Amino acid sequence: MKSQRSVFSGLLVFFFLLGMLGQTGWAQTILKCGTSTQPSHIYNQAVRHLEKIVEERTKGEIDIQLFPAAQLGSERDMVEGLQLGSLEMTLTSTGPLGNFVPQVKLLNLPFLFKDRESCYSVLDGKIGSDIADLFVEVGIRSLGWYENGFRNITNSKRPIEKPGDMEGLKIRVMEDDVFILTMKALGASPLPMAFGELYTALEQGTVDAQENPLAVIHSSRFFEVQDYLAMTGHFYSPAMLLISEMTWQSLSPEHQEILREAAAEARDYERQISKEADANLLEELKKEGMTVTNPDKEPFVEAVSGVYENPKVVKAIGDGDMEKGQALIDAARDAAQ
Repeated sequence: MKSQRSVFSGLLVFFFLLGMLGQTGWAQTILKCGTSTQPSHIYNQAVRHLEKIVEERTKGEIDIQLFPAAQLGSERDMVEGLQLGSLEMTLTSTGPLGNFVPQVKLLNLPFLFKDRESCYSVLDGKIGSDIADLFVEVGIRSLGWYENGFRNITNSKRPIEKPGDMEGLKIRVMEDDVFILTMKALGASPLPMAFGELYTALEQGTVDAQENPLAVIHSSRFFEVQDYLAMTGHFYSPAMLLISEMTWQSLSPEHQEILREAAAEARDYERQISKEADANLLEELKKEGMTVTNPDKEPFVEAVSGVYENPKVVKAIGDGDMEKGQALIDAARDAAQ
């Protein structure tokens, strides 16, 4: 009898707790968010900021869990994971995104933007919105254009002052034909490679050079394996916060709105710390022993001008239509002025 009473008491406690959970509406949704960058990088600072906002506003019902440093795979792997529903979120550069939405290649064109304000006018305007909306068609939803930043070139061979100094350099690039064609136009030998493999490739001499924003160069400690930094600013590299469409549709309208608003706030926060990083990290990299050059950009602009006219690029930007591609390039150039 005593044993039966114990079992009965245990059941009462169980159902009481179950009822309490139901009354409080507690039902936690875990959203894993992967990035390719080191924990200190601005991407991860932004995701942690997003996590705090969402946790507070959903009263803990949504828990965003950050997985930095390519723990969940390369950027392309993670984007594919969103399509499959095996990953909920990622904050990624645009490098691999042209393989999913070709129009993204527009934003990878060299020297398209002269400063951050011109970038934001395109990304936050009709062009950026129209491109972002296309992701739904491939099973992914954009939560906003974030920032990777203006990209600069590092190498282990020599200072870069002019395009001719790039001749023969084996340079790692992202998996996008615009990046490949740009580096070929500058005389370098581009090698597409996942970011997670880059440090080892530089250390072992598989590649001589790479190009990334200062925040990536510093947080990835490339100064340990690269001697020279050229402030070319040849690409402005946006980033995107993406969520699986399957995941998005599983959220309540209330949680969708909270996530959308929080993502916009985290975007503004990330852009600000990216700007601050550019202002501070150059001196840090000099202190680490890097030799810095500030090349005249005009010869570089002239050297890569043919990329804008390359039929493969223009057609890809137009999703197979040359005329549409050229119109989109012209519109972006106008909006960026």
